[in-house]
Parts: sequence; C-alpha cells; structure tokens
Amino acid sequence: MMSERPEIIDRPGLVPDNAPGKPPLPPLRRETIDHGDVVQEKDVPVELRDGVRIYIDVYRPAGTESDLPVLLAWGPYGKHNTKDQLWPPAEIESGWMSKLTGFEAPDPKYWCPRGYAVACADPRGMWNSEGEGRHNGPQEADDIYDTVEWLGGADWSNGRVGMLGVSYLAGSQFIAAAMRPPALKAISPWECFTDWYREFAFHGGIPETGFLPRASQNMGFSRTRTEDTAANIAARPLMDDYYREKYPPLEDIEVPAYIVASWSDHGLHTRGTLAAFDRIASDEKWLEVHGQKKWRYFYDPESVERQRVFFDYYLLDRGEGPSAWPRVQLEIRDDETTHTHRGDLPWPTSDDDAVRLALDVASGALAETATDPASVWLDSRDGEVTVSYTFREDTDVVGPMRLRLWLETEDAPDADVFVAARKFAADGREIRYPFNALFDDGPVALGWLRASHRALDVDASSELRPVHPHESEEPLEPGVPTALEIELWPSATRFHAGEKIAVTILGNDFVARAPDPTSPVIAHTDLRNGGRWRLHSGGEHDSHLSLPMTPPNPTNGDPR
Repeated sequence: MMSERPEIIDRPGLVPDNAPGKPPLPPLRRETIDHGDVVQEKDVPVELRDGVRIYIDVYRPAGTESDLPVLLAWGPYGKHNTKDQLWPPAEIESGWMSKLTGFEAPDPKYWCPRGYAVACADPRGMWNSEGEGRHNGPQEADDIYDTVEWLGGADWSNGRVGMLGVSYLAGSQFIAAAMRPPALKAISPWECFTDWYREFAFHGGIPETGFLPRASQNMGFSRTRTEDTAANIAARPLMDDYYREKYPPLEDIEVPAYIVASWSDHGLHTRGTLAAFDRIASDEKWLEVHGQKKWRYFYDPESVERQRVFFDYYLLDRGEGPSAWPRVQLEIRDDETTHTHRGDLPWPTSDDDAVRLALDVASGALAETATDPASVWLDSRDGEVTVSYTFREDTDVVGPMRLRLWLETEDAPDADVFVAARKFAADGREIRYPFNALFDDGPVALGWLRASHRALDVDASSELRPVHPHESEEPLEPGVPTALEIELWPSATRFHAGEKIAVTILGNDFVARAPDPTSPVIAHTDLRNGGRWRLHSGGEHDSHLSLPMTPPNPTNGDPR
C-alpha cells in the first residue's frame, strides 16, 4: 500500500504587481518585442498535462526562425525581473550582464547572437501563471518535464534543450534531469542545495532563520495560492517525506552535466552541489569548484565562455566541448586574493587522506598524538573555545571535516553547537574568504549540530563526514558528558608551513549579522542554549578533528 504524500500548507498569493525589489509586473499579453539583435516573444502559453497554463518568455536571435537549441531558465523570481546589475557587493563588473538578464539566469544578449534561444518560465502559480504554486517536489517535476518537451517540440527548436542557471535555477535542473525528458540533452547547474532538510531548512537540526524567510517570500507572488514554505518547515522540525520528496532520486540522472560548486556558500549551496556530482549517474559529468562570490563567478566572461563550449558541443554539435577538461577542477584557496587550481584530485575526497588531530581543550591545541584528560567551561550564549594546529610543511586540506566532541551541559537538556574552522597566517593574522555571495568575512568551513539530533546513520557516515538521520530527538542528561559528531562542510585551503588551522566551538553563529530579507544572510536565532557548557577532551573522552590532508601538487596552476 502506497503512503499518502505529505499535506502541503499553502496560502493566498501575495499581490504580484509591485513586488518589493522587483520591477512592476507587466500586463499579461502575448507580444513580440524587438531588442535589436534579439527578439523577445512575451507571455507564450505552455499547457501542462493537467490543462494548467504557465507563461514563458522566449528570446531568439533576430532573423532566425528555426533550428534553434534552447536554454531553459526555470525559477520563481519573475521572468520580467531582468537587470544588468545585482547588488554592488556581488562585484559583477559593468557589461557582464545586459538588461535582458533574469535573476541568476543566462543573458539572452550573449546567447541569442551565438545561435541559441533562451526561455524564461514563470512556474505554476507564480506571477501570472495559472495553478497553485509548489516549491520543488513532484508537481514541479512534472511541470518542468512538460515544459522541456514543449520547447523541444516547438517549430523553431532543433529539438535539443539545455538548462543553465544558479541556485533555484540550478536545483530545477537536477529535478528535470532525474525525470529524463527526452528533449533534455545537457545541464549546467551552478550552486544549489539538494538536501532540503540538512542544507536549507535546518543545519545540524538547528533552524535556519536568515535566508529561509526570504526564500519563502520569493515563492509567494501569485494570483492564486502558493506553498507556504516557511510554515511547512516550522511544522516539520524533523526529517520526513515532505523534505525527501522535494527532489527525485539524483541517481536517475544520466544526461551530460557541467556542475559548478563553491567553497564560499556554507549554509546554503556548497554541500548539496558537491553531493549531487557524486550521486548522479551521468558518464559525462564535470565538476568545477571555486571559492569566489557566486554571482560574479557565474557571469564572469571566462565562465560564460566555458558554458558556451559545453552547450555548443551537446546542443549544436559544435567544437570539441569539455573533452579536454579535467573531470574535477578544484580551486585551492590560499589567502584573500590568491588561489591555485588542481585537476589531479578526485571528488569526493577519500577517507585514505584523513588525519586525526586530538583536541586538548585546556591548552588550546590540536595534537598529532593522544592528549591527557582535560576540560573547560564556557558560557553557551557568548563563550567560545578555540584549538589549533600548526603545519610543519605545506599542506592542502581538501574535503569535509568531522569533529568529535564531548559536551556536558550544566542544567540544559539540549545544546546548539556551532563550529568554525579558521586559517591563521604565520604572523597571527586571520585570513577570511568570500562568503554567501556578498560578503568577505567567511572562515575556512562551518559546521552545526543540535545535540538532541546526535544520533548517527552509521552506514552512511564516514571518517570525514557524519550523517545524522534527524528523525527523532534525544535530550541531553545535564551533568553527563556526551559525544557529538559534527559535520564541517567541504572546503579546500592551502596551509603553508608555520600557518595554523584553528577550530572554534561556540553557541551561536560565528559570522553573525542581522537577518536581511533582501540578501542571502544565513542566520540561526531560534536556539536552545542556556547556562554553561563543559567541553571534555583526552583520556576516555576522545575528542578529535578528522581532516583530509594532501601535499600540494608541484605542477599546480590552472590546467584549463
């Protein structure tokens, strides 16, 4: 007997005509707009399998009416929401985008003159499209499938569809590709979460309260009703089928894929994009990981040229495509402005590269040998403890990290633990990195765990990554030291001889800023901390950091 699908909490749509931060919504009217070398066909109806009509804008090269491959951008931000610039801290240079560019989408002014059509969709229930809006999940999967097939069968199409874009526009590609529409020939997802519970709604079981409200609002502009993302998540503090159904099995993806992730989006996209590359079954797949600001990197002309080389090959039978690219290309961050690329490492990182460093919480050391029993008290709200290790030789730390920690509460039945891995130069200066698209104050890596969610999926866990089911809660017993296994999201950093990796343990966000509904701020303000914590290490309380170490490649450089 099949179980019923989770009930979705929905809400009346927010009036879409003048959404904050977006241009006014034009009247629903099919018309052709001349942009010089690009022609826009506005509000083209696409009828889905249940009779609901959604509306897309199709951009085509002027004077070309047939045999065009299509790039589909599928996201909820409004196909009318086009701009030639984003927020100044994104550092997108003038001229990298035209005024026809949708948010996180490919620029028609670049693609159309090179022989492509670009289709931008307003999904079901969004803006002027009919039906009730759904945020990922089975309904959206069917809708994307139908739209891909409609585009592949259009009289001006060559029958080949690709998908390109960032964030939501990347996640929709994994959803589409897992459904295997015949017309979908290639995808290039740039940075998205693929685990709704662990990467979007909760971090280590701790509710995310910064970006989530913004994402929920962006799903609300509708003339009908839409899923209330924030309400659904608030009603489901533990992992269940609501989260599991958001993406089809990624293992079903076989289409060629050029996947781009970043080390700089901890708390949102880093973990999921890397996991997707590992899980998809495509024989022809490439991974590129950078450490920069994601929108700048996506629209950088060199990045756009690589996108074109990839799609030219699969959608136009043009050029040599990515055949000469390394299958995995990783940026190794050094300081704020210096990095190199390695094409000689696999992804995911092998446990064979894992090294354990033992914690000594009293002296503040990470040691290569076992440490004596020690403990230290800290305030759970504003205290912190840092332990560090000094490298004796140049070393690249590439991959996730796993922190085993023994924690005792004074009187609280739970604890929300935050962890930051940091880099310090030999002169003691801390080095910070690009972070969450707009900022420059990120550490090497971040990790989180609500102690009551400490149960492990032993079979899924590895030396470098613990996996927590998050299906139940087990309170702490005050006064009793309890072992916690904390996942630090993947990173890639070069440490020179004399430099330090430091791990800071605290009870709040390491990078703390007020939640802002207009920017991608990651925050955690709904916490269970109170009173004091006691951290234990050494002896029977084996506390250690597992991290992947590899020597730098002496032939380092950009192999592209």
